[in-house]
Amino acid sequence: MHPTDSAGDSSGPVAGEPVRHGTGVTSTRAFPTNAHPSHLDPFVLFERFYIEPDDGFPMHAHRGFEIVSYMLEGGMAHEDSLGVSHTATEGSAMHVTAGEGIRHSEFPADGAGCSGLQLWVNLARDEKEIEPDYADAAADELPTTDREGATITTVVGEGSPLETHATMEYLDAEVDGSWTWPIPEGWSGFCYGVSGSGTVDGAAFGEGDVLSVTDARSVDVRTADGLRVVSVSGRPHGEPIRQRGPFVL
Repeated sequence: MHPTDSAGDSSGPVAGEPVRHGTGVTSTRAFPTNAHPSHLDPFVLFERFYIEPDDGFPMHAHRGFEIVSYMLEGGMAHEDSLGVSHTATEGSAMHVTAGEGIRHSEFPADGAGCSGLQLWVNLARDEKEIEPDYADAAADELPTTDREGATITTVVGEGSPLETHATMEYLDAEVDGSWTWPIPEGWSGFCYGVSGSGTVDGAAFGEGDVLSVTDARSVDVRTADGLRVVSVSGRPHGEPIRQRGPFVL
């Protein structure tokens, strides 16, 4: 089934889909998948990747979108055609603007495997040809606050040094009890299970599950034993998302 440009199913959570990349890397993809066949404007793709010590992504090209990589375990070494060489470690994040075109590689660092989350964000039509760019933020640079029912780290949004061209917010929430995630008027978003178990809007929710939301409302996240989720929302561009492998036209 080919991805469409419509919003995903917001009726309830669906399970992520195992994906094996040609380089030998495995991922659990939230969307687009058979269960969630659409993109979610402005978001193109989201997945959790697992890279074994001898695997990785050799130098390859991207164009037309932004990439946010957020590390969960281990370290990932990034090199690109801008001359950047950087290793992202647990809790740190990298932002790449592919724009008119960039080449980069991603490999596990220090001879050990790694795991993280990668988000592709569409660039608006009038920004497709902007110059490529790179930025990163260490774990201690990402603001972490205690809110009612959860400890929240802001990967992209208020207080984070990482700025995307798309207007969006990316939260890492360690939920202990109950937490309410608000989605602004006119925005789309999704909630993805990183670890633990609980409920989202009353439905069972755990590692690898995704709930997409396309209307302004508050999402209720609850757990008895601990649940870690990432909650991502953004203002849609209102433009078709035309993904062709590593390019978004």
